Amino acid sequence: MTVPTTKSPVDLLAKVKTKGGNRPPAMIVYGVEGIGKTSFAAQAKEPLFLMSKGETGLETLIQSGQLPETSHLDEVDDWPTFLSYLDALAEMDDLNFKTIVLDCVNGFEAMCNQHVCDTMYSGDWGPKGFASFGKGYASASQEWSKMLYKLDLIRDKKVGIIGLAHSKTTLYNNPEGEDYDRYQPDMHKNQWGLTAKWADIILFLNYHTVVEKDGFKGKAKGGNIRVAHAQRTAAWDAKNRHGMPPTFQLGNSATEAWTNFRNALSKEGNK
Repeated sequence: MTVPTTKSPVDLLAKVKTKGGNRPPAMIVYGVEGIGKTSFAAQAKEPLFLMSKGETGLETLIQSGQLPETSHLDEVDDWPTFLSYLDALAEMDDLNFKTIVLDCVNGFEAMCNQHVCDTMYSGDWGPKGFASFGKGYASASQEWSKMLYKLDLIRDKKVGIIGLAHSKTTLYNNPEGEDYDRYQPDMHKNQWGLTAKWADIILFLNYHTVVEKDGFKGKAKGGNIRVAHAQRTAAWDAKNRHGMPPTFQLGNSATEAWTNFRNALSKEGNK
């Protein structure tokens, strides 16, 4: 009788790590219109902008002289092409960029949903198609996960990711009290949930407004101070895994905004 041989167990203790990884952050930056999201991201190290259909802000800023010439590709108008761009970037041995900027995430989400609707539901957005018992968004979430995986392959090449997004206010269903409005990226909850878990940093950019009470009425003052929120509150979605302060000022220019961000990030030693 032959006694089967057993392989030595893997020495798990030899694989134990104590230090963190060295991949650049995955970041989502969202905020109100005109707050300066595109100008902010353009200050990142050696950026390449991938723009969804209709996003012309970067080219307008360059043409008007508000930004220097910045590397970007033509607007993308379909999901397969966008994924092919990510594949190409992930496969390049000598990537000449240090940051990939997605401008904007909302537009790419719309492409993803359109692709799923066209390929799986024959273009039917109705209750017998994409909207049938949430099946369309479930399928779109699987496609969205493919994108996040491809972005991580790019990050493995020491390239950072910044996704820009428009904001919206949504009614939050508070299980412990009254419901309330809060800011979050203008995305479906499924895709935003996946993105929020994936991101290391979520910044909400807004104007700081002080409300002074006059009897029973409140009067808003200020509104010219731009701030970035890096910690979730009842009023907005935000987070960071880098020990950043909850809120920091962006200053009066894109350069100052990026410098203040780097200073906030470096408070725990990240460069």
